[in-house]
Amino acid sequence: MARKLRYDWLLFMASFALIALSVVMVYSASSIVAAQRFGDPYYFAAKQIAFVLAGCLVLAVMMRVDYRVFGQPAVVWALAGAAVAALVLVLLVGTEVKGARRWFGIAGVGVQPSEFAKFAAVVFTAALLERRMAQVDDLREVVLPVGVMLAVMAGLILKQPDLGTAVTLVVAVSVMVVAAGLRWRYVAVAAGLAVPVVVTLLLVKSYRWQRVVAFLDPERDPQGGGWQILQSLAAVGNGGVWGVGLMDSVQKRFWLPEAHNDFIYAVIAEELGLVGAVLTLAAFAVLAWRGVVIAANAPDRFGAFLALGLTALIGFQALLNISVVIGLLPTKGIPLPLVSAGGSSLLVSFLAIGVLLNLSKHASARW
Repeated sequence: MARKLRYDWLLFMASFALIALSVVMVYSASSIVAAQRFGDPYYFAAKQIAFVLAGCLVLAVMMRVDYRVFGQPAVVWALAGAAVAALVLVLLVGTEVKGARRWFGIAGVGVQPSEFAKFAAVVFTAALLERRMAQVDDLREVVLPVGVMLAVMAGLILKQPDLGTAVTLVVAVSVMVVAAGLRWRYVAVAAGLAVPVVVTLLLVKSYRWQRVVAFLDPERDPQGGGWQILQSLAAVGNGGVWGVGLMDSVQKRFWLPEAHNDFIYAVIAEELGLVGAVLTLAAFAVLAWRGVVIAANAPDRFGAFLALGLTALIGFQALLNISVVIGLLPTKGIPLPLVSAGGSSLLVSFLAIGVLLNLSKHASARW
C-alpha cells in the first residue's frame, strides 16, 4: 500500500504564525509614518497584504510542483543566468534609493533581484553537489565552480551595495558545501582568507566602518551613527515582559528608522514585550528545526542540499536581523524574513517555504 503523502504541519504553522504577525505588526509599525508621508495609515499594510496574497499563490504552486524540477540542468542554468542578468541590469537601470541600486521599479512596486539570486544560488549549489558529492574536495570539480558562482553573484550584490544579502548568500552556500563533506582544512583556509576580505569591505565604504565604530560605542555619537541602535535598544527595553500594548509603541513615532522593515523586531519587543519577542524567535527556531529535519530525511541528495540551503537562507537572515536589533552586531539593513514589510523578500520566503513543504511530503521519516 502506498504511503500517504503529508506535509510538515509544524513548518506550515510556524510559517503562517510569522506571516500573520507580519500583517499585524507592519500596520502597527507603519501607520503613523504612512499617514504622515502618504496621507493613508494603511499604505504599507495594504501593500503587505497584497504581497501576502501573492505569496500564498506562490506557496500553493510550490507545494504541488515536484521539487526535482529545480534539479534539471535547463532549470538550474536558466535560474542562474536570469539571476546574474538581473543583478547586472539593476546596476545599469535600477532605481537608486539612498545611494543604492537594488530595485527595479515596476508599476510602483520595487523588485529586488538579489533576493531571487539567493534562491538561484542555492539551487545551483544543490544540483552541483548532487552530481559531484564524491568529488567535493576536488578544487576544480566543486570548490572552483561554486566559488566562481559566489564571486559573481555576491560581487554584483556588493556593488549595489548590499553587504547583508551578500553575506547571507555566502553563508547559506558555505553551509551546504561543508555539509557535503568538504575537508576542514579547506574550511579553515577559506575562513582565513575571508578575514582580510571582510576588513577590506568595511574599509572601502566609510559608512560601514562608521557603523562598526557606532556599534562599539553608540553613545559616542547618539545623534548620528549611534542613533539607530540606541533607538532600537530603547524600544526593546521599553517593552519589558508583557509589552506596552499593540499599537502603543513610542519608538515607532518617528524615532526608530525603518520601524516597519529592518527594525520591526524592535517594535514587536516593545509592543508585545519579552513574551512576544521570544515567541517570534521560537517560531523561527521551529522553522529552522523542521527545515533541518526535512533535509535529513530527504529522499535524495538534491533534496537534502536544497532543503538545507533554503533553511540556512531564512534562518541566518533572521539571526542576522535580530542580532542587529538587539545590539549584537553592527547596524545593517536587512529584513526579517516573513515579517518585515517588502515584496521581494516576502515572495522569496514563500517560495522557499513552499519548496520545503513539497520536500517534506517526500521525506522518508518524521520526527
